Amino acid sequence: MALLTGIRGPRDLDRLSPEQLETLAEEIRTFLVDAVAKTGGHLGPNLGVVELTIALHRVFESPADRILWDTGHQSYVHKLLTGRRDFSKLRARGGLSGYPSRAESEHDVIENSHASTVLGWADGLAKANEVRGAGDHVVAVIGDGALTGGMAWEALNNIAAAKDRPLVIVVNDNERSYSPTIGGLANHLATLRTTDGYERFLARGKDMLNRTPVVGRPLYETLHGAKKGLKDFIAPQGMFEDLGLKYVGPIDGHDIAAVESALQRAKRFGGPVLVHCLTEKGRGYQPARQDEADQFHAVPVIHPDTGLPVKSSGADWTSVFGEEMVKLGREREDIVAITAAMMRPVGLHAFAQEFPGRVYDVGIAEQHGAVSAAGLATGGLHPVFAVYATFLNRAFDQLLMDVALHKCGVTFVLDRAGITGSDGASHNGMWDMSLLQCVPGLRLAAPRDADQVRAQLREAVEVDDAPTVVRYSKGAVGPAVPALRRVGGMDVLREPAAEVRRPDVLLVSVGALAPMCLEIADLLDKQGISATVVDPRWVKPVDESLPPLAEQHRVVVTVEDNSRAGGVGSAVAQALRDAGVDVPLRDFGIPERFLDHATRQEIMTEIGLTAPDIARQVTGLVARLDGRFDAERAQVARD
Repeated sequence: MALLTGIRGPRDLDRLSPEQLETLAEEIRTFLVDAVAKTGGHLGPNLGVVELTIALHRVFESPADRILWDTGHQSYVHKLLTGRRDFSKLRARGGLSGYPSRAESEHDVIENSHASTVLGWADGLAKANEVRGAGDHVVAVIGDGALTGGMAWEALNNIAAAKDRPLVIVVNDNERSYSPTIGGLANHLATLRTTDGYERFLARGKDMLNRTPVVGRPLYETLHGAKKGLKDFIAPQGMFEDLGLKYVGPIDGHDIAAVESALQRAKRFGGPVLVHCLTEKGRGYQPARQDEADQFHAVPVIHPDTGLPVKSSGADWTSVFGEEMVKLGREREDIVAITAAMMRPVGLHAFAQEFPGRVYDVGIAEQHGAVSAAGLATGGLHPVFAVYATFLNRAFDQLLMDVALHKCGVTFVLDRAGITGSDGASHNGMWDMSLLQCVPGLRLAAPRDADQVRAQLREAVEVDDAPTVVRYSKGAVGPAVPALRRVGGMDVLREPAAEVRRPDVLLVSVGALAPMCLEIADLLDKQGISATVVDPRWVKPVDESLPPLAEQHRVVVTVEDNSRAGGVGSAVAQALRDAGVDVPLRDFGIPERFLDHATRQEIMTEIGLTAPDIARQVTGLVARLDGRFDAERAQVARD
């Protein structure tokens, strides 16, 4: 690591010879495999952009020149070249973020790790440079997978409108997002990859024609004057040039000199330029290259020599959903599945293998996926759209105005709901139950265990006149939490002894927090406070049986893995008011702020969403109620 240890900032790259740059690239790959194997993280994407990142930092002057990374999971090399070599706590509390982070470095501009946004950022920054008269450059790096997102094309349309506004777009084309990129754009880029370039063709033609007496030179000039049509025939990059973007490429993204040359040309052009770089995800690490699923897009802690996980995890929420989807697919021919470029991460790969004609990967296009689902439902099918909870935010308008307004029977399955931890602020699925509360007719399920995932998924797909949502957590699913009995549609998980006339607390447990709520009840019991624990199962709409049950208790407590602002607690409070039930309510959930990366448990401890913290506060609430009641009784006696 002799060269890498000497890199404290981008300008340290300037003194290296071409041979040393190649050695540095090898050192970086060795470092990444060793470091990420210990912590887990996004390995494959970073192995693919080593030479590209080196070239970017040699050609451009970061941070004066803004280098922007779409999604950002390929920014580890960028971190190394900007002086951040301590990867020992990558994605852990107090360590480096897995994405660009303004708190870490002035070289990090944007840290939103949702895809397809970088071109909009670049457009705005380039416009700001123009208004201020600044000569700095803006460079946006976007993958071919992220180019499938509609926002990217909205931005391209605006970027291309200003022919003299400098902006460099680097397309990191590795034929993948998580899995292989699909759709018309993917086919177009594949054509560009496999077609001999126009510039090489024209160069050979010029050489040949210039040696041809009399007619050679005029014929070459005629061909050069008709270069647009010739370009489309030889290398069909016309789609980009028709938009008004100068196109350079395809370039071997692992040839540092070639990438530097292309970037230098783009830098000098003075208008919007698209540089098309071909890279290999997982390059230089055989286990990643051999991984057909996603070429080690994201890995847990692994053995660096073999790429195998250090420890195997048990069944997780995602796999439970995936297995049940296959069973449903066998039972019902009308069930189809939708994913937004994440077939395996959301658990639909088994369904896709068995029913390849009934699964649709729409690319990184959640908005389109939701509207397409409405069309599928209107056409007589029942689509199940599986998506990370944090990414549903992007399709809210379509869910509201296309699915719900039209009363379409679409089931949205939200993976990684609630606090997810290590991926940081943008990946916590902590807004879905707040956003969805205001959607008319929508039904929202929060299963507490694997059995309830299966049961509630089946209940959801039976609804054909409204959207349904099933949301669950990230990671391993715990043991089953049995119900004592059912009240309305709710499961009673614990209740006081029969002789308790009016229990103190009704504890409303949402989803995977059921075990914690049972622990809270045990802690309250030790303080002499009686509690009933109920799982509403469907948290929207609030079950009609909940207000009467709440009236039988002295206080209601809700516990949810979602923002407190507008979440389940707010909905229960409104339901109690509407029913005229005047019982104090205390809601526990995620505070209204963005959460830094850490483990799920560390974050829950930090925000006070643990059994001891909640039990302590509920104990204090009940004590205050007792004091109030004692004061009221004393006042009555005095009167």
